[in-house]
Amino acid sequence: MSSVAQSRDLSDRKTIENFAAVVQSAERLKLLAILTTADIRAVGPGVWNGWKAQLLRTLYYETEPVLTGGFSEVNRAQRVAMAQAEFREALKDWPSERLETYITHLYPAYWLKVDLPHKIEHAKFVRAAEDAGKSLATTVGFDGGAVTELTVMAPDHPWLLSIIAGACAMAGANIVDAQIYTTTDGRALDTISLSREFEREEDEERRTNRVADSIEKALRGELRLPDVVGKRVAPKGRIKAFALEPTVAINNQWSHRYTMVEITGLDRTGLLYEMTTTLSKLNLNIASAHVATFGERVVDVFYVTDLLGAQITSPTRQAAIKRALIALFAVPEGNGKAGK
Repeated sequence: MSSVAQSRDLSDRKTIENFAAVVQSAERLKLLAILTTADIRAVGPGVWNGWKAQLLRTLYYETEPVLTGGFSEVNRAQRVAMAQAEFREALKDWPSERLETYITHLYPAYWLKVDLPHKIEHAKFVRAAEDAGKSLATTVGFDGGAVTELTVMAPDHPWLLSIIAGACAMAGANIVDAQIYTTTDGRALDTISLSREFEREEDEERRTNRVADSIEKALRGELRLPDVVGKRVAPKGRIKAFALEPTVAINNQWSHRYTMVEITGLDRTGLLYEMTTTLSKLNLNIASAHVATFGERVVDVFYVTDLLGAQITSPTRQAAIKRALIALFAVPEGNGKAGK
């Protein structure tokens, strides 16, 4: 349940059907939700957060009607309406017309997947940027845990995630999670979780502001991103103990519209940038990305199509995609064993 919630497109009907087929009963779904929540919370401080809670909640409520024979589209519409009503109440001091315009700019998936505190933060951030006449803006947030959140609002385009990831890598920031959303008026609202580097909040804030500045410069074309960010070196210290063979799985069974590419391997700074750049160079459109890190292991899932919007069905092309992505984990000879 944790894997599906964090690395699958929960707005895709096929995802819910596949998950329901495994779970089989509403009672088992309830028990699985309890077990999954306890399991994540037991990992350590900072691992459980509002994002993960909301994703598990969304998966639960999307799957329950399938298992009980209910009509899920009605159920989903009701839950979107409830989320929007809750949001209106939280921001009732906003001008009514502006509030309704903002609400209409966000797709149903956003209202289901994002928790209320983040919705409020996003709304205030977007409003401040609009009032300042900015089409590109960033903001940082701290929850006192092991990660720092950096939110980016920018005009949406196919290379956006790759540019953000590249700018983070050049600044030495490691992305451990990403929540990526687009708006109906052609903007992207992306929240990137970075591994925290400093204990003192003021030090961490300065560091994250430098990362945010790099992202804005890269998106404005003022910062040139290299083909490969830094040298790939052999893992050191504790990471060396985690020998993990990288895998790439490609299938069309998790979506009616997209091909799902799931990449598993040892995490490192710059890896997400190299993945997204490689997919773009292979003439693939990334419809959505689901980034998750479990300790030293990264599980990144991309929903892609070809440039005409079709799934990737050719075995030859699938094999080429796998080869290119697996190659990202290779360490050049002389730097030690591959694996990271």
